[in-house]
Amino acid sequence: MEQLILFGMLAITLLMVASRRMTSLIGNFRIQSAFLCLLTLLEAVKGGNPALYIVALLIFTVKVAAIPFFLTRIVKRINAGEAVGSFLNYQLSLVATALLIYFSWVFAGRLFAGGTLAVPATVAFATVLTGIFIMVLRISALAQVVGLLVMENGLFLLAAYVSGGMPLLVELAVALDVLVSVLILGMFIYRINYLFTDIDVSRLNRLKG
Repeated sequence: MEQLILFGMLAITLLMVASRRMTSLIGNFRIQSAFLCLLTLLEAVKGGNPALYIVALLIFTVKVAAIPFFLTRIVKRINAGEAVGSFLNYQLSLVATALLIYFSWVFAGRLFAGGTLAVPATVAFATVLTGIFIMVLRISALAQVVGLLVMENGLFLLAAYVSGGMPLLVELAVALDVLVSVLILGMFIYRINYLFTDIDVSRLNRLKG
């Protein structure tokens, strides 16, 4: 079951890179976060740790429900179009992501010498790198916010498996930081759209000089 969920997270990561519309990208982020919630629940059942149930509920509330709802509302409110936009075409983006997954698998295999942590570490590293990839190569400011959230999902997965998880208070603080950060970034996007009537970051190059 755990392996299937990890495979699902990896597949969704590829779909996020292939997403051409913001609603699709946000929807895939919601599914990825739901998989992360399921993994946390499985760890809670296996380890008998009540704190993990609270963490799973927190992931569902913040990343599956609240943040996707807020981002979708921004897309509808700013009327700036749903195109994600990319500095690199989508075919090359998928090839680059596949290479990132391969390098993550090689690195995790050497780091954990083919142990039980090799697979979750591969998925975690690939998710972090894909999040960075989306942040750097997507044109829409909103898509870059999603890339940041994807990267955070990967870091959470890495911490959960490699370090055995973080204390509950730390998890609560991180979740609150992520939620507040998204709200602040959302306000900045509103402001960018108000000033430039678009959230295409490539247009900010006009400010050079």
